Amino acid sequence: MKKVLILGIAPVQMDAIIELKKMGVKTYACAQANDGPGSIYADHFQLINFTEVDRVIEFIQEHEIDCVYSVGSDIAIPISAAISEKMGLPHFVSSRTAKICNNKIKMREFLGNDFDGNIKFQLINNINDKIELSYPFIMKPSDSQGQRGVRLIKDYNEFQQHFEACKRFSREETVIIEEYIEGPELSVNAYMIDGDIAFFVPSDRVVWPQFQGGLIRKHVVPSKVLNSSTNERVKDLVCRVAKKLGIVNGPLYFQIKMKDDQPFIIEVTPRLDGCHMWNVLRYYTGVNLIKLTFEHLLFGNTDELYNCKKFEGQYTLEFLCDAPNKQADYTNFNIPSNTLFSFKYYNDGDLIRAINGQFEKIGYYIIQD
Repeated sequence: MKKVLILGIAPVQMDAIIELKKMGVKTYACAQANDGPGSIYADHFQLINFTEVDRVIEFIQEHEIDCVYSVGSDIAIPISAAISEKMGLPHFVSSRTAKICNNKIKMREFLGNDFDGNIKFQLINNINDKIELSYPFIMKPSDSQGQRGVRLIKDYNEFQQHFEACKRFSREETVIIEEYIEGPELSVNAYMIDGDIAFFVPSDRVVWPQFQGGLIRKHVVPSKVLNSSTNERVKDLVCRVAKKLGIVNGPLYFQIKMKDDQPFIIEVTPRLDGCHMWNVLRYYTGVNLIKLTFEHLLFGNTDELYNCKKFEGQYTLEFLCDAPNKQADYTNFNIPSNTLFSFKYYNDGDLIRAINGQFEKIGYYIIQD
């Protein structure tokens, strides 16, 4: 029986643990606190801060783990890649590539100013640094995830007001400002096999308009934004980025904005997304991306792609969201009667943890429209 260690126990890592158990894989999980549902489902949970690499390696050796991986975590992927390289365990991308994608400044610099689809940016270390971009621009921590600390800055007063708060979300205490691209947002889930794009599905990324930083409200497939021409431009961008980063196998996730029918990269990461998109895409395409990822990683098997069906209908994954630092109360939500799947992150009365600090995901549901 194969043994897999999942770094993290949040709901997205719980998804992976459940799917691995369906595959007959023995599951292990570690995190610095027992504060996520993944610990309940794992065969073995251990309190380990997975940034303490030596402790993780000791745990892998002690339990003879065959693979270490994570889902939906930018922090975990560079760590799992580095450990896998050191221990000779299976992995899709190098730790160098994972680190580039995990740091917004490194990613922008690596792609370069002449890369079609990259956007103008500037590194800001100090609140007194000269601003070279025009207002408005997006300000974000250089190495965080989940829209933490991300803000649209309209003038110098807003920059001064929010800079320090943004910087606190960065482990490296650095901030990046990026050209603001006004237009519809997309998410793209893709899968590479031997350098070719074997799975590619863009979806419309709908955000809460009343909150800063593009906080996600729902994903809709197929995209209503794209036509056949713009769809090919997005696919070309995905392929060019994968080639530039040297990603030949495994999952890829993009956030993209469209401007005048041209796609621009907001985020790119060599992993499954953190929004349970695998679940809505399972209904839409017939392909289970988590199963595909682990069968490919553990056994070199990509037969899950044969389950791909003709894309029909429209599916929506919508999040239940509420303010942080209050008790969860699901009676405030009306989940549609035609729901295909739903999940709650908390029990009623549990305290909603602050992740982005504005409007937190506390559950989701999937419907076919």
